[in-house]
Amino acid sequence: MRLCICFVLLAVIVCASADNPFTRGGRFVLDAAGGAWDMLRAYRDMREANHIGADKYFHARGNYDAARRGPGGAWAARVISDARENWQSGVSGRGAEDTRADQEANAWGRNGGDPNRYRPPGLPSKY
Repeated sequence: MRLCICFVLLAVIVCASADNPFTRGGRFVLDAAGGAWDMLRAYRDMREANHIGADKYFHARGNYDAARRGPGGAWAARVISDARENWQSGVSGRGAEDTRADQEANAWGRNGGDPNRYRPPGLPSKY
């Protein structure tokens, strides 16, 4: 009986440490959830800051933070950014130029670019 328990424990340890699809899939899901949280945090900070010209900075920062989590975070950032821009361009009427600039900031952050490139003068250091 003890040998059987030892074998089961060993099998669990080996499976848990192996690079298997279940481990990668779980990591992807956790990264995606964290990335969505990063995007929400950037959105909340943008609303709280209420600073004219800061939206591109917060776009880049949210995508940057999410993408640093890994492939799942980058995926979540892309999906959320694209959905928001598609909705915004169709509803808000801000136009194609604003959508293009937002998507440029999104891609910049998602690809590891420094979000401070879009930081406007006077934005509090809290952000």
